[in-house]
Amino acid sequence: MLPSPPNTPPGGYFGRYLRVDLSSGEVRRPPIDRALVRRLIGGVGLGTALLMQQTRPGFDPLGIDSCVVFAFSPMVGTSVTTSAKFAVVAKSPLTQRIGDALSSSDFAIAGKRAGYDAIVLRGRAHQPSVVLIDETGTRIEPCSELWDAGLTVAQVDQRLRERHQGYSFSVIGIAGERLVRFAGLTNGRRHAGRGGLGAVLGSMRVKAVGVRGKLPIEVSDPAKLIAHAKDLAARSLGPATEKYRLLGTVSNLTSFNRLAALPTRNFQASTFEGAERVGGAQLEQTRAKGRSACSSCTIGCEHFFKSSRDPASPDTVSHGPVKMEYESLFALGPLCGIDDPDVAIAASRRCDDLGLDTVSAGGTIAFLMECAERGLLADTPHDDPRLQFGSGEGLLSLLDDAAHRRGVGELIAEGSRIAATRIGPPAPDFAPHVKGLELPGYEPRALQTMALGFAVGTRGADHNKSGAYEVDFSGRVDRFAPEPHAALLAIESEDRAALIDSLILCKFLRGVFDDIYVESAEVLRAITGIPFDGDELRAAAKRIVLVRKLFNVREGWTRAEDTLPARFLSEPLPTGVARGVHIDAERLDELIATYYRARGWCADGDVPDALRAEVAPMIDL
Repeated sequence: MLPSPPNTPPGGYFGRYLRVDLSSGEVRRPPIDRALVRRLIGGVGLGTALLMQQTRPGFDPLGIDSCVVFAFSPMVGTSVTTSAKFAVVAKSPLTQRIGDALSSSDFAIAGKRAGYDAIVLRGRAHQPSVVLIDETGTRIEPCSELWDAGLTVAQVDQRLRERHQGYSFSVIGIAGERLVRFAGLTNGRRHAGRGGLGAVLGSMRVKAVGVRGKLPIEVSDPAKLIAHAKDLAARSLGPATEKYRLLGTVSNLTSFNRLAALPTRNFQASTFEGAERVGGAQLEQTRAKGRSACSSCTIGCEHFFKSSRDPASPDTVSHGPVKMEYESLFALGPLCGIDDPDVAIAASRRCDDLGLDTVSAGGTIAFLMECAERGLLADTPHDDPRLQFGSGEGLLSLLDDAAHRRGVGELIAEGSRIAATRIGPPAPDFAPHVKGLELPGYEPRALQTMALGFAVGTRGADHNKSGAYEVDFSGRVDRFAPEPHAALLAIESEDRAALIDSLILCKFLRGVFDDIYVESAEVLRAITGIPFDGDELRAAAKRIVLVRKLFNVREGWTRAEDTLPARFLSEPLPTGVARGVHIDAERLDELIATYYRARGWCADGDVPDALRAEVAPMIDL
């Protein structure tokens, strides 16, 4: 095979990104350096680098100088299973730190085939607008009739697709328009939810981004790629993914309950007496309505369920089956003391319609329910009789108010960290967040390697960036009292997630690979023609984690942020096999210190000059 000319992009890349200045209307197509994509691959790695290049330190994520990046990868548009994904990267208005989310949909393929490896939006449109991008050009079109129009996200998406034939859209709901700090994006029936990316687009007055493209994705060795893709597709149908095909992730709820790892009533307990009533088996037996898969996916883990509950607002709330995941079920069920599956399904649908992240919505409401239970809201403007654990009607109406910033919804819309600060002590001790991002459905006291992953996570408490719960469940550590070597296992999990999020592939494939670094390198060689090997991808994964860390450092990170709420360090769990367990603060500090040393960072968690120098040319340090 002849070497490519120096300015020719590798296979799987177009060698350029699109930059749209919404304030001026200027559109540019800058090149992407070949060395940059080799060192950061794509997805969250490339997206973070572009975000740092396009912004100044200390910028307001909801201000005129903000920026959002839609980043693709070399695998998008190929035959590799689960590769129809894209990353959205911005500074999170919820955490003021790096924020990103992944989503699967035809948006990924259409956006890539428009001829770009990433799309960067900057500035603020003069009026509510939709950004339309295809291989022939870019348009910013007014859409004021869709803004604050009382439409669900699905209704907006349908109208846009009818109006702009052939485009795929990423859409914000009313929550994004109202700058709810945990508003997400919706792409078809899939979401890029965590961290408030919908609020960032809302601050830019962008209701939707539409992409359409038919440019071919050139690969270096089509025959080898097809062979690798067929092998991965076959393995993706094996026992490692069987549970998710049969029941979906909702099956985790009752399993976590047995392990005393199911957060209940704002993390006051880790077992829920109503787990069987709201669990995955019950949903499958009584409310299952179908199963689906993301674009280019052979696994098919998506399960849809129907609620018998009538929507409270039939004119603005959709009907029909709802895609349910464990995280939504936990956050809108046990975390809020809800054991009625119809309520949990209806609440998830309400979040979809309004454009709310289910985890942060449920987490913040559950936190305020406990504040009300403790009497901390008495005689304040935030005192609201609906804030009661187990109140299904209260939960559903509070979601509406949060999206519209009405009444106590104004406080909910800020997330649990800001809400706790406004309420005052002792509320910050049990506000369920790390760095401002609400905890997902894993009880840290019962999964203490996972607790480390939450504490040091660049995005905050995030099971998708640190799969350290797998370490806790593996038997290689004592999940109630891990030794320092658990930090090394947590790093392995974090690095693997960083690579997967940059390739970009589904996390469920991690159990399919024998060695994800070696086997991914083989696939990348077939696509790009670059002689990747396993060691190079291991180094790339660590580099991606480092770049994300350096964004946070640039934006004001301090060692004090790498911790957990005081509740987990002082209050023992009251029930289940983890009864009496809490996190020893000294042990957590030792785990964090081991983590820092293994990463090559300073004792205070800062990054030494030698490591900064390694990535400085890529991110304009």
